[in-house]
Amino acid sequence: MISVLDSALLATQQAVYEHAVQPVLLAFGEMRLAELAYDATEWPVIGVLEFAVMVPLMMALERAFPVEAVHDRRAVITDMLYALLHRIGVFPVLAFLLLTPVFDSIEGLMRLGGFSRPDLDALWPGLTDRPLVSFLMYLIVLDFVDYWIHRGQHAWRWWWELHAVHHSQRQMTFWSDERNHLFDDLLRDAILAVVALLIGVAPGQFVWLVVASRVIQQWQHANLRLRLPGPIRHLIVGPEFHRRHHGIGVGHEGRAQGVNFGVLFPWWDQCFGTVDWRDGFVPTGIRDQLHGREYGRGLLAQHWFALRRILNPGFTGR
Repeated sequence: MISVLDSALLATQQAVYEHAVQPVLLAFGEMRLAELAYDATEWPVIGVLEFAVMVPLMMALERAFPVEAVHDRRAVITDMLYALLHRIGVFPVLAFLLLTPVFDSIEGLMRLGGFSRPDLDALWPGLTDRPLVSFLMYLIVLDFVDYWIHRGQHAWRWWWELHAVHHSQRQMTFWSDERNHLFDDLLRDAILAVVALLIGVAPGQFVWLVVASRVIQQWQHANLRLRLPGPIRHLIVGPEFHRRHHGIGVGHEGRAQGVNFGVLFPWWDQCFGTVDWRDGFVPTGIRDQLHGREYGRGLLAQHWFALRRILNPGFTGR
């Protein structure tokens, strides 16, 4: 299945590059960037394919089983802009251009140092070297790292001020998944990519690990009144579980600065004492929004306000 998807993705990427990217490079005399531009084309293509599948599906589900009526359309439109920029716009290309040289340097240093990366595929020959099994293993390892990244986003004040952009949406929809500060996303993506590099994830496999994670996270953020059946809710994070993480007075409170940090799997919260299994679809947002603190109405304001809060903790956005 993955090989079929890889082939389709490669053919689409090739077509986009040849008909849209290469003519621009030729027009500006920048064919020296051809290889880098071809590689960078992959992520916007993936974003378009994800949109083509997920947007109609999630819109239908939210219309059929909503948690709440959506009144602030402007806030949702802002989330849509985030989604477009993060999935098919400048953000993925910018992340690629900024991070690729770093990863190439790290890999070069590893080779010079004679460092041999762990081969998780070889743990149990005949089992762990099967494509689906190895894919799940890598997904679990990266999700474990992502759990601790998420804890850091809430525990460290400067990082929280970036991550608060994501939590400031009072009307969650499937678009809300991508409401993230650019610096927050770059830092998280860099950590996950370095870990993937260290444990031997192949580039083609990393693409589909990212896609699988993004699809699940989009569903988690949906305005969707869906309770997973008992056993399944303990295996994968669903909308009700994740909505509590975004809940006012719940998602950034207490000893751990929040609950339900698991990105894909709730096991980590269970293991490390941050789980909240209570039922109910709670109101979302940040507590100090109830007391008048502004996190910005548009994408540019939200980015700027986050940086202002880092520099001046007393900044209220007004």
